[in-house]
Amino acid sequence: MSDASSALPHAPAFDGRIRARTRSIVDFLKIAFESWSGAFGISILALIVVVAAFSPWITPYDPIANHFNAAGQLKRLEPPSAAHWLGTTYYGLDVLSQLIDGSRIVLIVGITCASFIAIIGTNVGLIAGYCGGRVDAVLMRITGLAFGIPFIPFAVVLVALLGPSLWNMILTISLLMWRTTARVIRSQVLSLRERAFVKAAKIAGASDVRIIYVHIFPNVLPMTLLYVAFDIAWAVLAEASISFLGFGDPNQVSWGQMLYLAYVSGSIRQAWWWTIPPGLGLSLFVISVFLVGRQYEKLASPRLR
Repeated sequence: MSDASSALPHAPAFDGRIRARTRSIVDFLKIAFESWSGAFGISILALIVVVAAFSPWITPYDPIANHFNAAGQLKRLEPPSAAHWLGTTYYGLDVLSQLIDGSRIVLIVGITCASFIAIIGTNVGLIAGYCGGRVDAVLMRITGLAFGIPFIPFAVVLVALLGPSLWNMILTISLLMWRTTARVIRSQVLSLRERAFVKAAKIAGASDVRIIYVHIFPNVLPMTLLYVAFDIAWAVLAEASISFLGFGDPNQVSWGQMLYLAYVSGSIRQAWWWTIPPGLGLSLFVISVFLVGRQYEKLASPRLR
């Protein structure tokens, strides 16, 4: 009885915190709908996420299953029909099933690569900007070398050495694309480390690690999240480029691989129903991510509001 009565005074405060967090989430989501471009971008992203999440249940056929007609012949390059809404490929595969299944790879590559890029780039920028001196010089020299490496040739060589798999492509993309995030975060930290709250933390005896990750990091987090949005788009384009060159994972269906197979089979100009859907899907995904990212750039740059 006493325990219940002692918990009652805290209930209103707890409910208030829940309502405050709910309002903050709602306000955060509303930012995307403040313009028609943001609303368009978030709608396309939501559609792709839903399709990817339910892809095992909504694909009409097995994405890698060959289809044959009543005479036992392969349904090669059949145009859209009632049986195959987006037609078939040169290998008798259902295009719609591959398109739906490939949306999973788009999200896996985009989110995973962007997470790795954010972790690497943000930590390099934080440490380089805060420590300065030789640490800054070494880390920025490594970043400069990363900028000097041509992405596509490096990616092709590394994937060829490691083997054509989805995770090797994610590793390859993440090893190079952190460089821009690192430089942007470093430039912000160079200014933040001279602020009064950082000097006060030093006087109070806070360790360098605590100052970097407790006092400075929250101030650069909006910029990190902004670059996460852009890195998702760039990572998806990079995966599509690698797959189109023939170094994609042969065991996974991706939109870039669909375009590659259409090209090597000589059907890229003939079978428009095979090439336009994955190309349009990639274009819409990248455009929507950039549109949403531009909307949330207001959080990192209040002057844009």
